[in-house]
Amino acid sequence: MVISVFPVPARAAGEAEGKAAQLGTTVEMPFLIAPMSIDGKLQGYAYISSKMVCSSQDAAILVRQKLGFIQDSFVREVNGKSIAQSQDPKAVDKTQLNARLVANARSIVGDKKVVSMVFVDVKFNPLRPSQSTDEGAVPPDEAAPKKAEGAKAADGEAKSAKDNGVAGESAQKSRPK
Repeated sequence: MVISVFPVPARAAGEAEGKAAQLGTTVEMPFLIAPMSIDGKLQGYAYISSKMVCSSQDAAILVRQKLGFIQDSFVREVNGKSIAQSQDPKAVDKTQLNARLVANARSIVGDKKVVSMVFVDVKFNPLRPSQSTDEGAVPPDEAAPKKAEGAKAADGEAKSAKDNGVAGESAQKSRPK
């Protein structure tokens, strides 16, 4: 009976060790900002939040030590060649980007140290606002000039006096004689 009790805790401890080995194998990467172009014309930027999955905790430590070099290679990669999907130039081709970034990271830390990239969040922000936000908006240089603050206060007093039916009295009091 004593023999049957010991294997169960030993197996549970082994499973816990396996799970603990998986912890700490991801490295959160700095944000990556990538230009998105259509026919060579800049349309906006993709803001990419990602994590790198490493083969072990030691590999994750090495990635953290070389993070500056890895990030530099990532920036060069996304600025050198488009990361957009061919059918939708405003969407990121995550499969292609994953392969390219993993290849860059492996060239820096070693082939067996990096498993893959996980893209946590990818957002496209257009270079110019959409036309729906432009409708009815007046450019600042064409807007009517604003009144001085003193003029606003005097107008406010006159309007409130008119509302009370004593416009003549308050207007006469505020005028110099």
